[in-house]
Amino acid sequence: MSRILVVYFSAYGHVYEMAKAAADGAARFGSEVRLRRIPEMEAESNRTPFQDKFKKRESESKLGNHFQTVGRFEKYERSLALQHEVPVATNADLRWADGIVWGFPTYYGSMPAQVKLFLEFASELCADGNLEGKPAGLITSSGSIHTGQEAAILTSMVPLFHFGMIMVGLPYSENPEYLTADGIGCSPYGASTVAGPDSSRTPDERELIMAGRLGRRVAAVATALAASGFLQ
Repeated sequence: MSRILVVYFSAYGHVYEMAKAAADGAARFGSEVRLRRIPEMEAESNRTPFQDKFKKRESESKLGNHFQTVGRFEKYERSLALQHEVPVATNADLRWADGIVWGFPTYYGSMPAQVKLFLEFASELCADGNLEGKPAGLITSSGSIHTGQEAAILTSMVPLFHFGMIMVGLPYSENPEYLTADGIGCSPYGASTVAGPDSSRTPDERELIMAGRLGRRVAAVATALAASGFLQ
């Protein structure tokens, strides 16, 4: 049995739902699974949604109205409350895992600062080689299909390669759902969901299915590597 860590950051809950689907996929494979969250910035002044909180609706720009930056703050607060019982991820969780699924929203085509900071604080694991040879899968979300999901997954592989992780994707043959013209997420690079410009959408059932498959695939690779003696 392999040990799979699903570690994520989620501001509005979309990645949280995808992370749970990935955890379920790994558990169905037979792996022992931990679901852990990367915490928000401690200072509220460093949290983007708190900047939205104090804007006046009538002062929003045309683009701001499109994104509903003021109204979605309440969703942000509800999402954080729902995730409160999920334990905060630690370096010990990373060491424990045979494979890791990483989840986070797309911020400007890359991972959020919260996730980058978490990785920087895990630098001792890089120096000690604690994650070397462990498989990793990636999950993300974005406001639309045009705002950098694939870029976020691809650019986020770079720091994980520095830790020595082995990337696991979503091949075409196992995921016919994303071979569509519909506006849904997921690609050969990893699982993803389209949240909508105002964050009002919930993950499509097909996106959740593919996130589950990613969790299962990471678990399968981790199990095979562990059985071979590659992961010591």
